[in-house]
Amino acid sequence: MEVIDDDGNLFGAVNVVDALVVLVVLAVVVAGAAFVLADDPAPQPDTDTTYATLDLGTQPAYIVEAINEGDMYEPDDSSTLTVTDVHLTPRGTEIGVTLRAELQGETDDDTITYANAPPRLGRTLAIETSQYEVSGQVRDVGDRDTLAGDSQQVILRDTLDAETATEVTAGDEIRLAGRTVATVEEVATYATDSPDQTRVLVEATLATHREGGQSRFGGVPLQRGQSLTLPAADYTIDGQIESVNGNLQLGETSTRQVTLRMTEVRADTADAIRPGMSEGSSTDPVAEITAVETEPSLIIATGEDGSVNVVDHPVNRDVTITAELQVRETATGVQFKGEPLRGGTNITLDLGTRIIETEVVSIR
Repeated sequence: MEVIDDDGNLFGAVNVVDALVVLVVLAVVVAGAAFVLADDPAPQPDTDTTYATLDLGTQPAYIVEAINEGDMYEPDDSSTLTVTDVHLTPRGTEIGVTLRAELQGETDDDTITYANAPPRLGRTLAIETSQYEVSGQVRDVGDRDTLAGDSQQVILRDTLDAETATEVTAGDEIRLAGRTVATVEEVATYATDSPDQTRVLVEATLATHREGGQSRFGGVPLQRGQSLTLPAADYTIDGQIESVNGNLQLGETSTRQVTLRMTEVRADTADAIRPGMSEGSSTDPVAEITAVETEPSLIIATGEDGSVNVVDHPVNRDVTITAELQVRETATGVQFKGEPLRGGTNITLDLGTRIIETEVVSIR
């Protein structure tokens, strides 16, 4: 039997056109039923973003060099972390890392959920990329995509060996993993009572970030007396903060006449101190001796009968020195070599052939 005969009937019974119409109607009916019977699509959850500061503690240099803005991590299908800011500081001999990160996750009653929990303060979050794996503690949450940072100027005091001290130069940059974190602005060096040691005052500008209302660098708040490390390429300053937002040029320079005294020094030392000796440049000395008076030290002995005998010491001498000192007049008083200059304090003078430690008797 032919499928379609000469009259256009299907199997000799149904007209082909009529059959096609029936099939089209059935298809529409089936599609409509499927649409009516289909389940409603599940609503998509609401998502939102917030920003968190993560303290990663100290990390090795090879890890730090791999961390960059734009790094992403997805702990699950509904959460995403993106690094938006990186802040590095020296912490001892290691590198401290603080990040700002964008956290994206689902919200419920205006509370964002990241990796199944809100990004609470103190919570530890992991970051895993193809290059590194680290974790950090949430220290702050807010709307900023960058760390609240600024620049702070500090004065640092340290004592270095004399050769290393000559390497400290204005303009030196402190760099960590390719990022500049501090710059040396000014340097002042002073002699100590040891010819191999030099006291250094460094004025430096630090790239800091604010946390809890305080500027922080190296993981600690910036304040007077705080220890701070600046690891330059050729040296390391490991000193104490003398002042915050201060500078080495504070106060005007002037010259004061000062009376100094040394007691019970050996005669050869006393004889070596002469007028005209100076510390510093010959054209602009820090200190210059103008007069020297030497007398034997006294020996006071008490006899068995209670009598007191005073005789000259055969070797030791007392030396009175008059000197012109270059000082700075500051709001808190006169300073010499960055230290307060007062009666009763000790100062050290490097006279080239001799380094002497003297007591300030009077200032005029």
